[in-house]
Amino acid sequence: MPNARVLRDIKARHGVNANEVLRRAYLYVARNQTLPAQVRFQAQLQLNTFGRYTRPTTVKNRCIETGRGRGVISEFGLTRFQFRLKALAKELPGVHKASW
Repeated sequence: MPNARVLRDIKARHGVNANEVLRRAYLYVARNQTLPAQVRFQAQLQLNTFGRYTRPTTVKNRCIETGRGRGVISEFGLTRFQFRLKALAKELPGVHKASW
């Protein structure tokens, strides 16, 4: 069973993907200085109606095993410790302990 933080991050990722094009269009209109102020204001109001989990800044890389948000190796989606455990157990293809 995934951690609650992981579930929240998955929800945020889906929300961002579903509303990305519309959000960018409203952002472009709201920041375009050549358009009238009223049009830009309406675009800003539309941006404010989007939910919390539609903002790209709410997405955070988290460990898929523990839900920890720091020390995540993004290529594998694991924290440093979980990566080490799985690498030593030979559960990650193409990864093995280095020795020199």
